[in-house]
Amino acid sequence: MSARILRGNVIRDQIREELAEELQHLHGAGIRPGLAVILVGSNPASEIYTRNKVKSCETLGIHSERLILPEKTTTEDLLSRVEELNGRDEIDGILVQLPLPSQVDSKRVLLAVSPDKDVDGFHPVNMGNLLTQRPGLVPCTPAGILEILKRSAIPIEGQRAVVIGRSDIVGKPVALLLMHHNATVTICHSRTRDLPEVCREADILVAALGKPGMVNGNFVKPGATVIDVGISPLTDRAEVVRFFPGDAKRMEEFERKGSTLLGDVDPVSVLPLAGAITPVPGGVGPLTIAMLMVNTVRAARLRRELHAASGSAQPTVPVAS
Repeated sequence: MSARILRGNVIRDQIREELAEELQHLHGAGIRPGLAVILVGSNPASEIYTRNKVKSCETLGIHSERLILPEKTTTEDLLSRVEELNGRDEIDGILVQLPLPSQVDSKRVLLAVSPDKDVDGFHPVNMGNLLTQRPGLVPCTPAGILEILKRSAIPIEGQRAVVIGRSDIVGKPVALLLMHHNATVTICHSRTRDLPEVCREADILVAALGKPGMVNGNFVKPGATVIDVGISPLTDRAEVVRFFPGDAKRMEEFERKGSTLLGDVDPVSVLPLAGAITPVPGGVGPLTIAMLMVNTVRAARLRRELHAASGSAQPTVPVAS
């Protein structure tokens, strides 16, 4: 028996339909959420990511601006751009595309983004809101993982969840979200002893360690749900054959592009064991941009609710039911 495939593209489309309905309400109230995406330099992958984010905004009717700055941009230059965007009321979300060039202090730049416009959810204020279950902006990939689980009717409450990886971007926030939904959560990392044994306790296993194909059948309890967050290019033919034996579609892609994508999970050994699994590509990835759109709309709503609470004349934003 093979695992049920949890297709992120389908869930992304559901979220887009719901957002389109909510945006109709916002437009009717004279509000068009706005997102500014800052790209420094000419990293090819970052250029693709930022274009896709702007394209998603255009599809939904969210105002978007893509600011492309020179490779030699300094920390002070970037801080000045962020401060300008912080002060623009038509911009509800600011996203600084990572990685930044080595001369830029990434931590200073991310900290400079106003917490109420931090649609990545990385600011310490938003992390604190997540920790204490207050309203705020949640990191996009962890939020997308929760949507996959909930919309796929995967039980969370009372389940054992194991997260491999303790990054601020995925590991820690997804562990908090699972805990807030009443899972019993273990976070594993490079110093965890007997890692496969710990992972085999999981009803929900989240692989977010950035090591392609490391999680094999020895890590997985039969029937577990496996969420594969990793995404790495395979450029070695022998590796493609090892991880995708007999997969003509993968080999055709490799011949055409010179690479194919692999997550942190070895599909050959895990698929026969898992009860459900996210594919790579087409699993968690599509939800990251979808949740960025959700955060942009949420930021627009939260900002105006705060204005209203402080006595501003700005209207509160109706929420689509």
